[in-house]
Amino acid sequence: MGWKEPVNSLLTRTIGYQLQRPPGHRTRILPPPVSGRMLTRPVFIFSPARSGSTLLRAILGSHTQLYAPPELPLLHMTARVETKWIQTSLRALQLTKEDLDHMLWDRVLADTLARSGKPVVVVKTPSNVLGWPRIAECWPDARFIFLLRHPAAVVASLHASWDANWQTAGTGSLEKVTASALRYMRKVEEARNNLAGHTVRYEDLTADPETAVRQLCGFLGLAFQPAMLDYGQFADLRIAPGLGDASKNIRSGRIQPGTPPPRSAEVSPALAQMCATWDYRRPDGQSYEAAGSPEWDAAGQPAPDGERDGSEDAIFDAVDDAVREQLPSDQH
Repeated sequence: MGWKEPVNSLLTRTIGYQLQRPPGHRTRILPPPVSGRMLTRPVFIFSPARSGSTLLRAILGSHTQLYAPPELPLLHMTARVETKWIQTSLRALQLTKEDLDHMLWDRVLADTLARSGKPVVVVKTPSNVLGWPRIAECWPDARFIFLLRHPAAVVASLHASWDANWQTAGTGSLEKVTASALRYMRKVEEARNNLAGHTVRYEDLTADPETAVRQLCGFLGLAFQPAMLDYGQFADLRIAPGLGDASKNIRSGRIQPGTPPPRSAEVSPALAQMCATWDYRRPDGQSYEAAGSPEWDAAGQPAPDGERDGSEDAIFDAVDDAVREQLPSDQH
């Protein structure tokens, strides 16, 4: 027993008072931060680049209940917590840099949604899938749409869309474009395996739009609106360079037939593995074989044991920074 208990017992018997620490004493700490969000049940489209996400954004954004803002790469919008001073302050407040990032993301999207006059936001940015665990952590009530496209068609579209005016020199080779595309596809597959959501294929969306869009509306708990198939009546198709596909097909305001995948069955082993994972077939209708290790080098070829290093990370970073989505002849 410490000294305080006998002293307080004596004081209570003699004068009816006890010794107590005043409110606000240095041992008092704040409760943990509340994790509530301003944004309620946001919708995120996770897809590789060049998979039709701009088209899907335009379709969904034409619904009277859905607002689909321009691309917003959340992982590029972060708080700066660099000085010892601010780091000490955050510890005292029981906050982390990730907490600040999440507050920032939530505030920006909630403000954007409020100004739209619609109740539900649909966030479309291919690079967001690279941080899918953090997005799921930030909004536990979020809903997810996974948009797939034939992996060979994604690579062909990315490769054809490379533009020296927008992209980093040396990142336009087929090898590096394939590496970047595969990184995104694998992240989409990770998200599909870990999050509940709805999967839609670009090929189905462009071949039978009404069925695909009806199913999407059902997933979101909304009534299908036929005008969504004629999205140009409602969607803002003024797409700034670098923020999505601004091709003639998109600007037409109607869903156009999809561009088929390359006719050649020759793809890298890693790309063939992804085709098999997503149940895409060869031009002759046969399935791709999905054999080999899940570890591949930047060229999409198996990497011998012990020969992997950090060089591919530099390639990924350079290609990710270079990816822009403005192919003039294909829907993104």
